[in-house]
Amino acid sequence: MEAFFRTHKYLVEHVNSPVKRELMREIDWSHRLIGIKGSRGVGKTTFLLQYAKENFGTDRSCLYINLNHLYFTERTLIDFADEFRIKGGKTLLIDQVFKYPGWSEELRYCYDHFPELKIVFSGSSVMRLKEENPLLSGVADSYNLRGFSFREYLNLMAGTDFPSVKLDELLCNHTVIASEICNKVKPLAYFQDYLHHGFYPFFLEKRNFSENLIKTMNMMMEVDILFIKQIELTYLPKVRKLLYLLAVNAPSAPNVSQLSKEIQTSRATVVNYIKYLKDARLINMLYPVDEEFPKKPAMVYMHNTNLMYPIRPAQVEEQAVRETFFYNTLHKDNRLNKGEKNTHFLVNQKYNFKIESENIRGRINPDIYYTIDRTEIGRENKIPLWLFGFLY
Repeated sequence: MEAFFRTHKYLVEHVNSPVKRELMREIDWSHRLIGIKGSRGVGKTTFLLQYAKENFGTDRSCLYINLNHLYFTERTLIDFADEFRIKGGKTLLIDQVFKYPGWSEELRYCYDHFPELKIVFSGSSVMRLKEENPLLSGVADSYNLRGFSFREYLNLMAGTDFPSVKLDELLCNHTVIASEICNKVKPLAYFQDYLHHGFYPFFLEKRNFSENLIKTMNMMMEVDILFIKQIELTYLPKVRKLLYLLAVNAPSAPNVSQLSKEIQTSRATVVNYIKYLKDARLINMLYPVDEEFPKKPAMVYMHNTNLMYPIRPAQVEEQAVRETFFYNTLHKDNRLNKGEKNTHFLVNQKYNFKIESENIRGRINPDIYYTIDRTEIGRENKIPLWLFGFLY
């Protein structure tokens, strides 16, 4: 165990998290079993270490471990947690929990038998913690760590400290909110860079971002989909080709029959693979009101705008980027459905949104919110697109 304490001390002392993630404030840390889900590359490990640094420093009552360590091929998590507890441990931070066989059963055992021990664990966005997991349902508090919002990116790059805004407040007071922001910084000077590479924190690393993102996308398919869903590796080329076909046409209504021919598998398998890609945070699915999986989605979008550029960088359409950004940034706390006639999105079955470039064509409908690109400050029902990046 001493080796783990040494590793913990080194990692905590050297963790660098220049942005205070919004999720750190949202989590109810009083719970004894907390799960942090998130797609590969969004900073789950850094998040756990930052929590340790801010709340414990190098105090030995808190310990970070990675269950991908070969040590846990022989030692059980239950035994390790029990020894840590006996030696005065209070908070155990567990990374990559899904790599450990029987993780649900052993976490539940620890919860039931070690009431003085708090466990915070991280894992893939594909993991099921509520549905399909009766052992942890009602016991584990589950949260999703997302990539940087435009607000978090802007705060980092411009040295600002803007708070997040709720959707209803934004819709009512967007002119005042945008004016206050624009008095301190020019958000449009940062917005295009965010759309290209600002969602994943690893853009800060001194590596080629696009190559790194392609590697990350492949790992999502190889590990987060095939490994967790227990799909044979021989089917990986089909999953990869499906993602490519969806990406080059997104946003669009998927032609499941054509896709099944292209990747040479059944229609039902195509729909399941699309769902897996969605769970891995590679795509988003948009449905009409009162419809959901396993029905075919009305539209498929890439999960975030950064994913659009490495695949076909010379052919990324601006309107597709606008819609993808809007879907991604509202998706965290709101329900999105396919919009009614002449709109793109229906939000919370209440607000209709139309995503536009800086020039609105045709008559302005007072019952629609127009989300406008390349605009610093809006008025009435015309709201700048960038401002929706302040929702988290």
